[in-house]
Amino acid sequence: MKRAREQRQQGLCGVKVEKRRRSGEHNWNGRFAAHCTILLRMIQPRFAVLSVAVLGAAGLSLLTVSAQSPSRMIAFTDARVVDGTDAAPIDNATIVVRDGKIAAIGPSARVTVPANTQRVALNGKTVIPGLVNAHGHVGNTVGLQQGHYSAENVLRDLKTYAAYGVTTVYSLGDDQEAGFKARDSQNTPSLDRARLFAAGPVLAPKSVDEAKKLVDDNVAMNVDIIKIRVDDNLGTTAKMPPDIYKAVIDEAHRKGKRVAVHLFYLEDAKGVLDAGADFIAHSVRDKDVDDAFIAMMKRRNVCYCPTLMREVSTFVYESTPSWFSDPLFLKHVDPKTIEQLKEPARQEQMKNSKQAQRYKAGLEVANRNLKKLSDAGVPIAMGTDTGPPARFQGYFEQMELEMMVKAGLTPRQSLIASTRDAARCQKLDDQVGTLEPNKWADFVVLNADPLADIPNIRKIDAVYVAGNKVDR
Repeated sequence: MKRAREQRQQGLCGVKVEKRRRSGEHNWNGRFAAHCTILLRMIQPRFAVLSVAVLGAAGLSLLTVSAQSPSRMIAFTDARVVDGTDAAPIDNATIVVRDGKIAAIGPSARVTVPANTQRVALNGKTVIPGLVNAHGHVGNTVGLQQGHYSAENVLRDLKTYAAYGVTTVYSLGDDQEAGFKARDSQNTPSLDRARLFAAGPVLAPKSVDEAKKLVDDNVAMNVDIIKIRVDDNLGTTAKMPPDIYKAVIDEAHRKGKRVAVHLFYLEDAKGVLDAGADFIAHSVRDKDVDDAFIAMMKRRNVCYCPTLMREVSTFVYESTPSWFSDPLFLKHVDPKTIEQLKEPARQEQMKNSKQAQRYKAGLEVANRNLKKLSDAGVPIAMGTDTGPPARFQGYFEQMELEMMVKAGLTPRQSLIASTRDAARCQKLDDQVGTLEPNKWADFVVLNADPLADIPNIRKIDAVYVAGNKVDR
């Protein structure tokens, strides 16, 4: 079939047409005779017909989307688009959305929009892909209390994430039936909240046999990934022995599932990598990573999720954080929760907590390790561990990008880690993470460019999921 398609493409003008990217433009291009017009069906014909015209020596390419059947089409025009692919931004760009997915994207002069298409003008705005949180949690917290998992709370949290521009969340633990139902209902062009992928219960087996059984139980739930915790919670619990976490990893791989690992110590990180772990879900925080660890990460192409704001949350409430007066933060938080966190007795308790001070010191190590691993080419996936009490969903993800820049990453690297690479690391890059044809139209409209100054990530004008404007 592929050969027949190539012959049809060649037969019109006698040359082969090949897909390539040029100057941030996603289109079909090739060498044509002057004035030759070629019509190519995109891989999924229900989205569009792409008309590519090369006019004389000027070589002007036009992207034309023409309707084939009744559908919902929207054209977002005149924006500066940072598409998440690491290509140069596209100025004065147009994004055409059909049935919730991107049908065409490129400079407005090269995108022809069908008649009667709804238009949304974004003059002076910057558009980025929706943020992807590779490590979050949903549905279990009310105020400062856990243990309240419900369908209502799952939906509340997914709407909160989306309001802050986080359009995809990978929940790494405590997921129940309501979460999986939310996941299984989200492949629709009418979606208006964050997408959810979930790990199910965090596994803590006591034996090799139990390890295999718990993996099988989670696989029966159709989890997206298996999550284990191997550290000792700063000396308060027993570590998971290597033979047990290896049994989990081996059984998960036999069943076609990846394994994410909660850890703290460099020694444990090396151990789980040697056992075949697929995703490091937190920073190494006890000591600086060494060349051996970096080599292991790169050899297996394992992603590293820093969760810097998780560390901040362990000690920051020893006083009143500055963001407690930020209107953007206050918009989606219960005032009672703020008042509880401002209580003098609670703040004094945190100030005197040895664990809090240990995590504060660990943050400095985590910052150094993030910079070192990024410089070495280890893939970084933005994650925050938000969802538990006082780890505020959506707002903390915005702060995580700023924390990564403070650790030494550039705004561009921080944004890529929070879009394309987070999606790649969680095997979602065929759906989200970049603004490209056939992917979901999940994007954030900003009033300023985050590549110029990363705090501009907070200057949200609008958020769209599947081309639908999110209620903020």
